[in-house]
Amino acid sequence: MVTDSEFVSGIRSASRNLVRELGFMGRTIAGTKLSPSAVHALIEIGGSGELSARELSERLLLEKSTISRLVQGLINKGELKQVRSSNDGRSNNLSLSTRGGRTLEQINRFAGSQVTSALKTVDANSHSVILAGIQKFAEALRRVRTPEQINNTHQQLEIKTGYFPGIIGRAAQMHADYYSELVSFGEVFESAVAGGLSEFVLRLNNPVNEIWSVHSIGRILGSISIDGEDLGGGKGHLRWFILEDEIRGSGMGKKLMDQAVEFCDQSGFKETHLWTFKGLDAARSLYERYGFILVEERPGSQWGKKVVEQQFVRELFG
Repeated sequence: MVTDSEFVSGIRSASRNLVRELGFMGRTIAGTKLSPSAVHALIEIGGSGELSARELSERLLLEKSTISRLVQGLINKGELKQVRSSNDGRSNNLSLSTRGGRTLEQINRFAGSQVTSALKTVDANSHSVILAGIQKFAEALRRVRTPEQINNTHQQLEIKTGYFPGIIGRAAQMHADYYSELVSFGEVFESAVAGGLSEFVLRLNNPVNEIWSVHSIGRILGSISIDGEDLGGGKGHLRWFILEDEIRGSGMGKKLMDQAVEFCDQSGFKETHLWTFKGLDAARSLYERYGFILVEERPGSQWGKKVVEQQFVRELFG
């Protein structure tokens, strides 16, 4: 007789295998160069004709800030366009561009072939059983999903100071995932982040340098650093500020900034500098709340793609 524990373990194992076989462990999926969330966004928007960002957020179970970045990345790639809402002419919705329509056709061909090929390996009587099982399990998961469960994940977050094993790789991966989806940065950018972090952590013994990271159940989900050496002249450099998608909106970005700015003030830096890219409106708003002012804006291509680079400076108060 199968016990409840064995049954649960079996479902968990089958779910993991399903995720792997469908390709969700990779950075891209469905024969495209897009992330899983981007592919799902195109499917939902294409199936509806047009959707608002709020509707897309509800369907994909992603927070507003994550959806904003996802949508902007797809617009930058030419996959989406903004259109006047057919229900409310005062607001804009999201629709597939011509390119996005072609990408969705490619996704549907790939996914259809994948499912059809798999079904050919089992008898026809099993087809309806497979469909019913997947549908019932998805609905069961939906019924137990609550805001309290999401909040509990956020309550487990903890900020730690200093080097931790894996922090270089995790920070580089988070940067690569985020900026690949947003502005199509590739190996040049990821290599620069990993190389810079590798050099920086060897200098953490200097009291003007520090790194903070967000941890949850053994995973690193965010980081921020202050480099007090590389600019010289009593200046601090805010570097490698990044959060994993799942904790955006949790307040951890503000807490990391609190730590970094307090460190700069205690270290007596005359100025603190940071460099970022135009279009990251949520991040810019956060920087400006901490007293950072935009001082320069210029086009650059050092990361492998043309972007508008921005320099912000915060002066020491008091």
